[in-house]
Amino acid sequence: MRSRSQFVLPLNLEIKIEKNDPVRKLAEICDELDYTKLYSLYLRSWRKIDPAVLFEILVFAYMNGIYSSRDIEKACKNDIRFMWLLQDEPVPDHSTFARFQNERLAGVIEELFCQLVEKLCDLGEISYKNIFIDGTKIEANANRYTFVWAKAVEKNLQKLKNKINQELASICEKYGLADGSNLEEVIEFLNCSIQLLNIEFVHGRGKHKTQLQRDYEKLYSYLERLDNYNKSLEICGKRKSYSKTDTDATFMRMKEDHMLNGQLKPGYNVQIGVESEYIVGVGLFPNPTDTTTLIPFLERIRKNTGKKYENIIADAGYASEENYTYLESEEQNAYIKPADYEISKKRKYKNDIYRKENLFYDETGDYFVCPNGKKLIFAYDSKRKSQNGYETTRRNYICEDCSGCPHREKCYKGKYENRKIAFSPTMARQKKEATQRITTDEGIILRMNRSIQVEGAFGVIKQDFAFRRFLTRGKTKTETQFFLLAFAFNIQKLWNRTKSDRFHKPLFEKKIA
Repeated sequence: MRSRSQFVLPLNLEIKIEKNDPVRKLAEICDELDYTKLYSLYLRSWRKIDPAVLFEILVFAYMNGIYSSRDIEKACKNDIRFMWLLQDEPVPDHSTFARFQNERLAGVIEELFCQLVEKLCDLGEISYKNIFIDGTKIEANANRYTFVWAKAVEKNLQKLKNKINQELASICEKYGLADGSNLEEVIEFLNCSIQLLNIEFVHGRGKHKTQLQRDYEKLYSYLERLDNYNKSLEICGKRKSYSKTDTDATFMRMKEDHMLNGQLKPGYNVQIGVESEYIVGVGLFPNPTDTTTLIPFLERIRKNTGKKYENIIADAGYASEENYTYLESEEQNAYIKPADYEISKKRKYKNDIYRKENLFYDETGDYFVCPNGKKLIFAYDSKRKSQNGYETTRRNYICEDCSGCPHREKCYKGKYENRKIAFSPTMARQKKEATQRITTDEGIILRMNRSIQVEGAFGVIKQDFAFRRFLTRGKTKTETQFFLLAFAFNIQKLWNRTKSDRFHKPLFEKKIA
């Protein structure tokens, strides 16, 4: 019978770990990081465990798809790779990992991530030339039915204000108060009257409330509801909704639709920038659409790295006059597909003589000509502001006479008597330039790499890393978690590229059959 109680010397765990294991690449990179900012968060020099070690363990756990603090604690007790990272230090409990991630890392994780990006640049993997941008919606750690809709709040707030005005008019007349007294003043008057008359509030069955108590309680309940509505609108800000469980999360339509009915769920619009298959920028936004996220996302990357990318490659969801104009002003090349690029290639689109894009335009006379030979003459300029404050100027043209036109039903179904079209010369020029740019040989290669690299990164995160829902609440904590995930992704990608001999190969080349 074999005895398991035999005395043995402590084993050197390093000899049991394979030489090409990803944990060695993680340790190699993390040992070169500057943790000064992280150490400064601790008031005392003595610590139970080194914060740098905790950070390495968290990153390696994310590399292996382990996100629960209890599961990380279990891995530290059972997995020799985690034991090796611990360096003979005692295994921290799950609450230590949770506090470290949510409290300590929140202010330094972005700086550590930028150090990793700079390290990749030093290795020659990143050159700050091409950045591929895309976004995806990831569900928040919030109840799916705790929604608050801004329109509903505004509607109920207006109803409450009307009811308050009626009640105030009645109560002011009853107690001889001056007209125009506000809600707080009337409540204060009723409270003083109750104290002067020594009225005790009663509650419950069989108890008779005085009229003063009834009036006071009714107005006070109105005041509480008013405060709640105003607070909800303040939380919403420019958003249309939020979740009571995680007030930073916005309700948006997800790809994962388990109800098969287009159900809105609380989540975040996660934006990433990828170069050479590495994530170089991360941002979480409340906007369900990608259009308004591009400018703040690029400015954040420039602020963190101090570098400006030469080529910006994104899909049609980012195409807008505001974004095109911004990239022109920054002297960056926009490889952004126009919103109607795919449909414009179809025969039906090209043969549709009623579309404003296919109407004849006379630049000298500044007018369009409709299929019936009538002129659409310039009438006036209209201006429109975006969420970010960008002002778009559109030129409006109205047909001289549409009466009795045989093409009326196919040409125009609007409510006006004569056809009207809105046209932005700036956007038309930018769309034409963008189309020319993306159809060049370089543009085709870059668009192909966008599909492979940035969409491939989301595929790895959602499928291989099995990360489809945040585990923390609040934008700061969820952003910290995704930065950790991006850090782990980059280490794993560096190990994979080194192993598969893809080092210093930033783009996939198009194979010619």
